[in-house]
Amino acid sequence: MKVEISAVIITYNEESNIKRCLDSLVGVADEIVIVDSYSSDRTEEICRSFDTVFLQHKFPGHIEQKNWAILQASSPYILSLDADEALSFELRESILSIKQDWTYDGYYFNRLTSYCGKWIRHTSWYPSRKLRLWDSRKGSWGGINPHDRYIMNNGARRRFLKGDILHYSYYSVSDHLQQINSFSSIMARSYYERGKRVNIFAITFRPFFRFFMEFFFRRGFLDGYFGYIISINSAHAIFLRYAKLRSIYKEEKKLEKETK
Repeated sequence: MKVEISAVIITYNEESNIKRCLDSLVGVADEIVIVDSYSSDRTEEICRSFDTVFLQHKFPGHIEQKNWAILQASSPYILSLDADEALSFELRESILSIKQDWTYDGYYFNRLTSYCGKWIRHTSWYPSRKLRLWDSRKGSWGGINPHDRYIMNNGARRRFLKGDILHYSYYSVSDHLQQINSFSSIMARSYYERGKRVNIFAITFRPFFRFFMEFFFRRGFLDGYFGYIISINSAHAIFLRYAKLRSIYKEEKKLEKETK
């Protein structure tokens, strides 16, 4: 079955990334829908220089924003990219082939990440399989903010496609640390709202286990210095997530006592 594909992207202050993303979609997507959270840089100007549907919508959370964005597309066949991602040549060719003969409900492919200018081919970062092309009538975005993932309905059929999403993640270690701090706060709050508990054991030992898995088991050492940095930062993210969750419980308990 031949289909038309709507590419959907959410943005906020992505002037340094969005052109590369849009360039990779030209000739592949039949429609490009951009949902922007009121950027203050040149994101809107760059997006409007392409043939796009540009919308602005207050950001309620990653999962909520992406589910809203899907509803703005004219086709149920959705290709979802982040603004700092682009399609490799091989993946473009795979998607063009699928458009002519759509036979599954969803398609997933690997994501290859550039970190401080180096392509990372080990740790949990690669191969990192992402479900990013699907019939939107067969699932929805879910997960735990800010780590969203597309969840397909039971019985939905999926297939792996050749080619990589090229992810241009962090241009400096400082950028990475800033996002870890931000995302760990969001995730700690999400855990708290779901009733997830934490103890000293988790705060102490889970970061060590994460480093071991990333650097040794998933061979981060083969990526050299940046493989080490990524492994350390992955452990640090786990530590912050649980330490902040514990702090939330303590703060809420203190507030409860004060209001009695």
